[in-house]
Amino acid sequence: MPDHIHLFVSMPEHELTLQRWMQALKSVLGKTLLKQGNPKPHWQTGFFDHVLGNADSYGEKWQYVQLNPLRAKLSSTIEEWPHQGEIVRLSF
Repeated sequence: MPDHIHLFVSMPEHELTLQRWMQALKSVLGKTLLKQGNPKPHWQTGFFDHVLGNADSYGEKWQYVQLNPLRAKLSSTIEEWPHQGEIVRLSF
């Protein structure tokens, strides 16, 4: 999507909070964007999270993300959208 990103992240229970991880991600990506000549602001304040409790929930959210470019009329099929994919599938 041109104006937002969806991430599925599995966090260690006690080592790092999602908030700190997001802060670090925004920092690293923001510095990279600046080096590429993209002016600030890069990010809105805060983020939205949703806890996935089981494989069904994961599947529903993954389908929602896959259909986003179609709803926005940026692609006519899921397969045509070049900015999607899984690095590692999360398991429950």
